[in-house]
Amino acid sequence: MDAIFYIAILVMSVVIHEVSHGFMAEYFGDKTARYAGRLTLNPIKHLDLFGSVLLPALLVVTNAPFLFGWAKPVPYNPDNLSDRKWGEVWVSAAGVLSNFFIAIVFGLIIRFSLGTSLPDSFYFITSTIVVTNLVLAIFNLVPIPPLDGSKILFSFLPQSLKAFEVFMERYSFVFLIIFIVYFSNFIYPLLTFFYRLIVGLPL
Repeated sequence: MDAIFYIAILVMSVVIHEVSHGFMAEYFGDKTARYAGRLTLNPIKHLDLFGSVLLPALLVVTNAPFLFGWAKPVPYNPDNLSDRKWGEVWVSAAGVLSNFFIAIVFGLIIRFSLGTSLPDSFYFITSTIVVTNLVLAIFNLVPIPPLDGSKILFSFLPQSLKAFEVFMERYSFVFLIIFIVYFSNFIYPLLTFFYRLIVGLPL
């Protein structure tokens, strides 16, 4: 049951992440996600078999120190954006910001409910939501394609560094594998810092 619970929180978090991309694109004038039927919180519309189910299940079963995954990317057409440069930046950042927002909301709920008679299960659920969304936000800020951090970074790179962008995209799978192998080494200090900052308690 715990595995199903963890995966359910992860799935809904990545769905909100992807839908946020679509709504931000629509705000800047691109309705591609709406036409594709992806501006919905129905997880079935967004599930990626490996990234949303199999990988998270594997991480839970192997007692991995972290849980992450992804949904099918919400489509958008940058050519339709009213502001091409800043539109792409905000569309890319929207998913990360949505995860930080969820983490902050539930983190503050924990902070302001400390000392009350709420059951331990309440704190377990809310803290799991906070941790999952912080991991998703931090992970997606890593500047490796196709993660959001790379799209934000590439939006600010001068044209003279276009070759660097092409290089990163060409070997992105290799860079991602290397990063994932050492994932906890990079992420855990940031995760504990943000968790304590928001919740007021050590992780």
